[in-house]
Amino acid sequence: MNTETLLMRLRADLADGGLRGSFLVRDLRTGHEVGIDPDLEFPSASLVKIPLAAATLERIRRGELDGAAALDVEPGRATAPGPTGLTRFRHPARVAIDDLLYLTMAISDETAADALFALTPPAEVTRMTRDWGITGITARHPAADLSDTPAERFDPADVHLAHALAINAGTAGRGHPVPQLDVTRASSGSARAFVNLLEALWKPSKVDEQVAARVRELMGLNLLRQRLSPDFVSDATKWSSKTGTVLNLRHEVGVVEHADGGMFAIAALTESKVSAAIQPEAEVLMARVARELRDHLREG
Repeated sequence: MNTETLLMRLRADLADGGLRGSFLVRDLRTGHEVGIDPDLEFPSASLVKIPLAAATLERIRRGELDGAAALDVEPGRATAPGPTGLTRFRHPARVAIDDLLYLTMAISDETAADALFALTPPAEVTRMTRDWGITGITARHPAADLSDTPAERFDPADVHLAHALAINAGTAGRGHPVPQLDVTRASSGSARAFVNLLEALWKPSKVDEQVAARVRELMGLNLLRQRLSPDFVSDATKWSSKTGTVLNLRHEVGVVEHADGGMFAIAALTESKVSAAIQPEAEVLMARVARELRDHLREG
């Protein structure tokens, strides 16, 4: 199947499944790539924790921070299902910066991430990312904002109303009355920008090799594996990734490394037009689209 025919079919599949997305798959050995609207900007949700981790590790490398230094972390404010780790703690904790990095990346702990953002604010994370030559990714707010949306204000039986608002209230210019969904107010990025970041971490030149290696390790420890992982994990592959979720947005970016040496950076950023909080079919669909793009590139 030629590329044009494949992309037309996959766009139709996404539309039939109630999804709109920005996808990009890049062969990190050849530079060849294939995607669907790869430059469409989305609120990045927890994907912003990748540049946060890289910036924190770079500051540790410079001696500005000590990874072994323990910070006093106040308990989180989570009352609704979803947030994990320190965000659900009921009592203060004392945690080393290195361990906050693990919690931030492995279970997407918002309280751990915000302890790191307190050391390196979003604007500084953005600046450092730009210094590495990565444009198109912007950090703008604390991670806790991702659990402070209209969904947390509804009873569980009415959460679909928050998703209906998310779906119907946006503007053509990607603005939104919900700040976490407005690309000018939320942390944001495109599939291309995140694939560029992944390439900078897997084939480092401007990013320090030790920093890049630790970020790769942390992404390999990601425990949230319900999205793209089922289509990329096997005995002959290694999948390292980070998910991002807020309201009707479901994202995942990562790198699949094959035993034969093949290495593909993959970004899948999606928004659903279905007003339901739990949508396993959407997770399956976005994974299948990403897999077909990777297969097409690998076979081409």
